[in-house]
Amino acid sequence: MIRLFSHYVPTKLLVLFGLEAVVFIVSIYLGAVVRFYDPVNDLNALPSDLGWQALCFALVMLVMMSTFGLYSSDLPEGATGMIARLVAAFIAALGAMSLLFYLFPEVYLGRGAFGISWVSALLGCLWLRLGSFRWTRMGIFTRRILVLGTGTRAVNVDLLAKRPHIGASLNVVGFLPLLATQHHVQPSRILPTEDSILAAVKKYAVNEIIIAVRDRRGGGLPMQELLECKLSGVKVTELSSFYERERGQLRIDSMNASWLVFGEGFRQDSLRETVKRAFDVTASMLLLLASLPVMLITALLIILEDGAPIFYRQQRVGQGGELFDILKFRSMKKDAEKDGKPRWATAQDDRTTRVGRVIRKLRIDELPQIFNVLRGEMSFVGPRPERPFFVSELAKEIPYYNARHSIKPGITGWAQVRYPYGASLEDAIEKLQYDLYYVKNHTLFLDIMILFETVQVVLWGKGAR
Repeated sequence: MIRLFSHYVPTKLLVLFGLEAVVFIVSIYLGAVVRFYDPVNDLNALPSDLGWQALCFALVMLVMMSTFGLYSSDLPEGATGMIARLVAAFIAALGAMSLLFYLFPEVYLGRGAFGISWVSALLGCLWLRLGSFRWTRMGIFTRRILVLGTGTRAVNVDLLAKRPHIGASLNVVGFLPLLATQHHVQPSRILPTEDSILAAVKKYAVNEIIIAVRDRRGGGLPMQELLECKLSGVKVTELSSFYERERGQLRIDSMNASWLVFGEGFRQDSLRETVKRAFDVTASMLLLLASLPVMLITALLIILEDGAPIFYRQQRVGQGGELFDILKFRSMKKDAEKDGKPRWATAQDDRTTRVGRVIRKLRIDELPQIFNVLRGEMSFVGPRPERPFFVSELAKEIPYYNARHSIKPGITGWAQVRYPYGASLEDAIEKLQYDLYYVKNHTLFLDIMILFETVQVVLWGKGAR
């Protein structure tokens, strides 16, 4: 993993991103050479602005591939699913480039030259993507992990390493017991005791040590030995930081208040707020213009099926605990909560209308929140705002829950793109762990990544309720 603008990005995906950007640029030059090369005039027949055309093509292709989830760490379909998304991204990019050629004729390369470039780029990306599976089998990006501890926390590290979309980059070589009277890992995975931790690190070619010990009081950790390992170039990682890096969440059961206070992140300053507000307004205006026809059609369908009102206003908790009225397209029947008691929305909620089920699936019901963003009550990206009733109940049950209110809530967020929709205390805890990661690490870069993943949620139906 590489930390880029406070957000962890898999090294393999960054390498793929860079190599494919080169493929896109080179393919434009290749198409131009094949189509326009004149052996008499050498390369003089090539277009003079080829560099600009190559950059435009590369940008469009990278955006489309990001939109279709080809640079996401959660891509578990294997080779078949990857090829399907790759072809879909290239078809969408073909349409986008056709529109770009129409709007800006100066970037038009010519039908023959662009066709050659498009095909060569597709073959080049396909070769790279299939080659990336070989990288995994060869262990090029694999990190060898030694887990210090054999309790339940150590088991969780092992389970995380075995997840199909991450497991190729993590190889847990074994576990070293540390003041444990009961082992929860398989006995065969427990390594024999060496003279020191450093000796075990050298013996098993370890790249990183994960501290998975719950009780560290009274000298429970061999700090001198861990220092020797770190000075020898081996990374030593605390369990909370490991989860933050590998899962993009702050695990409540593995962190403490001192880690939150003294660690990096949770920065709030005027420059950050100004940049985020400028991004919110720009993104909201663009989305409003793009979605206006969809919003008008949705309003008409709601009236035809169930009459007025079109919008649904509901009190939510915003930044600093301030209350505001959120605006949504009405997706439920008029008497959905006639008893006055708030209830979680569920996956197959019988209170929803036929139109409501469709607009929820496509997230169209959230579009009126653009006006909440423009009024400054919400941000475009941030933790989803909850109702006061649920907030008061969840804050009693879940540690650090109110930390999510330190920033403005959002239309979309890190928890929404990383975790399927849920309606229970356990789901609320899981989503909070993603929200805390966002509160700790939010930047413009992470906001843009979340927007790309939000498009994937709409395209592939992940997390819709």
